[in-house]
Amino acid sequence: MIQHRLETGVSQVFLGSNPDDLEAFRGIIHEFYARMRRPMPWRDEITPYRVVVSELMLQQTQVPRVMEKFPLFISRFPDFSSLADAPLADVLGAWQGLGYNRRAKYLHGLARSVVDDWNGILPTEPEILITFPGIGRATAGSIAVFAFNKPVIFIETNIRRVFIHHFFADGEKIADSDIHPLVETTIDRANPREWYYALMDYGTWLARRVENPNRKSRHYSRQSAFEGSDRQIRSKLLRRLLDEKRTLLEVLIQSSGEDTQRVRRILAGMIQDGLLYESNGIVTVAE
Repeated sequence: MIQHRLETGVSQVFLGSNPDDLEAFRGIIHEFYARMRRPMPWRDEITPYRVVVSELMLQQTQVPRVMEKFPLFISRFPDFSSLADAPLADVLGAWQGLGYNRRAKYLHGLARSVVDDWNGILPTEPEILITFPGIGRATAGSIAVFAFNKPVIFIETNIRRVFIHHFFADGEKIADSDIHPLVETTIDRANPREWYYALMDYGTWLARRVENPNRKSRHYSRQSAFEGSDRQIRSKLLRRLLDEKRTLLEVLIQSSGEDTQRVRRILAGMIQDGLLYESNGIVTVAE
């Protein structure tokens, strides 16, 4: 019976200007979450630090992979202080398997800023959070919501999917600015944390049942394949340097098995990003 009601609810289209429709939409989300809430370690034990780590991990990595890596990372670096004190190479080593290694550097820099500039206490305001490395507007909003239960409006891929599906069934090129008023109108201001958890869980569930509504979004883009990409080469180069600690630049390039000009360009980018350091022809992981 419950599953039938959920499947029936999937097909419903609502008008954002109709209070009854808005209330019915909230009912679908609340009922879904009451029955199908996903347990996650960063939800079940909430601290600002755990929220920050999980949000940066989840930026570009699927939940199952983060579920696997998050406890290991937290076990090694349990708080801002331990992360700030660690060498970047150790943080990057613990991050391996999550991809997009710049996020590990951003997280490391964020921890140092929290410790050095904020007495180890994460600020609560999105306007301040957005000034930290690696934190955009959406992530600043999600941290404020999940760490401090503040009723901040933000949009990410699952939230976008839910609102496009139920409120923009016939739309095309839908901007987040079109969705924003609906997110603001429907938010549970008494408990925004749980409301956003519900939206995101429902969005994940919805993705397995309907053609991706996010294709109607003006902001939609497909992630490029990993195999053969610059991202794959960056990952291989970094793993080697984490293993060897330091190596000659020319040896690293020539032994990569890839086009040498391409590898030079990728290494230059990694140095510019602050992941690597090069001096006198020797490359190491940055401090």
